[in-house]
Amino acid sequence: MKYYKIKRTSDFLLAIVLIILLIPLFIITSILIALELKAAPFFIQKRIGYDNSCFRIYKFKTMKPISRSDISEHDISRITTLGKILRNLSIDEFPQLLNILKGDMSFVGPRPLLLEYLPLYSKEQIKRHNVIPGITGWSQVNGRNSISWKEKFELDIWYVNNQSFLLDLKIIIKTFLVVISKKGVSSSKSIIMEPFNGKN
Repeated sequence: MKYYKIKRTSDFLLAIVLIILLIPLFIITSILIALELKAAPFFIQKRIGYDNSCFRIYKFKTMKPISRSDISEHDISRITTLGKILRNLSIDEFPQLLNILKGDMSFVGPRPLLLEYLPLYSKEQIKRHNVIPGITGWSQVNGRNSISWKEKFELDIWYVNNQSFLLDLKIIIKTFLVVISKKGVSSSKSIIMEPFNGKN
């Protein structure tokens, strides 16, 4: 509980500093996305948070909407030119600094997943919600989208059971290395992780 309070305070203060420093980048990115997609630059979606609660996550849009004439469009055909750059540099995640200010997220923790996954978790897997979700996490720096859901959840639970300041610091450092190397950015089948079905 003591570390939680320290972590929450640190998250809040650091998020404020980063938002102030990144305001020019936020504005430029928002304008470029709006011009490319001719739509609002932010992607907003419901995700599962701490203690199985629901919240809205914020991201920069990187993909075109699925056309009504072809609902089977593959992800690779929907990602925009700018979107590729934003994903490669993880800039699309920057709006989640607002989620950190609100207390929905932390800088480090298991990634928040889709609301429809909640009834699919096993009793062990659902323990990943015993901590606040993060922008980056233990599974993100140990394979990201290139590992299976089973491996991802095992890493998430390990983090929940071993959370500490030194571990969070290690994850943040490794995150920069992963972003620079672009290691594990996508799985072998698509630019994003395949949907979780309770088995994979």
